[in-house]
Amino acid sequence: MTLAGLALRNLARNRFRAALTVVAVAIAIVAFLLLRTVVWAWTSASEYAARDRVVTRHKVTFVMSLPKRYVEEVRRAPHVRAVTWADWFGGKDPRHDSEFFNTLAVDPATYFAVFDEMHVAPDALERFQHDRQGAIVGDVLARKLGWNVGDKMTLRSGSVPGDLELRIDGIYTATAKSVDRSTLVFHWEYMNDGVPAVRRDTVGWIVSRVDDPSRAAALGLEIDQLFDDRDTQTLSQDEHSFNASMLGMFSAVLKAIDVISAVILLILTLVLGNTIAMGTRERTNEYGVLRAIGFLPRHIVLWVVIESFAMGALGGALGAVLGWPFINLFIGRIVEETMGALLPYFQLATSTAALGVALAGAAGGVAGAIPAWRASRLRVVDAVRRVA
Repeated sequence: MTLAGLALRNLARNRFRAALTVVAVAIAIVAFLLLRTVVWAWTSASEYAARDRVVTRHKVTFVMSLPKRYVEEVRRAPHVRAVTWADWFGGKDPRHDSEFFNTLAVDPATYFAVFDEMHVAPDALERFQHDRQGAIVGDVLARKLGWNVGDKMTLRSGSVPGDLELRIDGIYTATAKSVDRSTLVFHWEYMNDGVPAVRRDTVGWIVSRVDDPSRAAALGLEIDQLFDDRDTQTLSQDEHSFNASMLGMFSAVLKAIDVISAVILLILTLVLGNTIAMGTRERTNEYGVLRAIGFLPRHIVLWVVIESFAMGALGGALGAVLGWPFINLFIGRIVEETMGALLPYFQLATSTAALGVALAGAAGGVAGAIPAWRASRLRVVDAVRRVA
């Protein structure tokens, strides 16, 4: 029997206490994995952004519009191979008034060419492009609201008078994790006819595809120079930088999640430390006997730390096993259906699960350090005499 084997067998000496500790660690790890998945899902849009796409918006703020005539000037810029535009509509279906989802007015001829990771069947795309009242919806949104191709629906917005009557011409799926699968897109021209005069012939943002991804940043600067002397100036960024800047708006939230994650790990360490401390106290006389027959202080330290590490790693592994269905099959589906605009892909990554198990094991090792050090410092005579 090796020293590690003896340490692992010690876990079974008080099975009820060990089981409760492992379950407590597992629950803490599930909470930790959920928080890290939130951060990962929030940042995945930036990580998976297309490197050859440039987003042009109003220089002051994203919510201010650009003149539509800018689209043609951007299209004439060097190294631009495709251009589209979109505008935020902010509509709801009166039949599902409590459901929030993205509604974008887009250019039907170019939008899905620029955003080719939104896959639409060719026949559905052609039907949409020739149907002024047509709409394309994400597969998650269609499943949630029970929509099918051919269904008619109403879109109502507080910023545009009147209702828009739409027909669902197709359903798109996503080939990239950065795509929101709960968005509805429809014809910009259809919306433009009904908006107030002050908003007419304006777009929310312009998106370009470049022929060389390495030139995306330089192209952004060139586009902005085109409009430097205009009343409405622009800010153009490659999609990765654009998404990162949007994330900056939520930096305080992400930092708060980081702090909470650290607190969870600290609590986990304290729980493990308490259990290991009780165990080492109960076995003080055994450590004295081991020292008396020739074991060294470092052997006692290893014995306690290995036991603590194993308990933490076991709890972490159980947490990962429980966290996978809880996050992917339950929480993930709810988040993707209700918050797809912010968190389009909410799934527990393998790397995040592995990190949780590793940190649980590390927390166990740290938790066992003080009890192990105290046990190794005991005098043999005092240890043998002590009764827990």
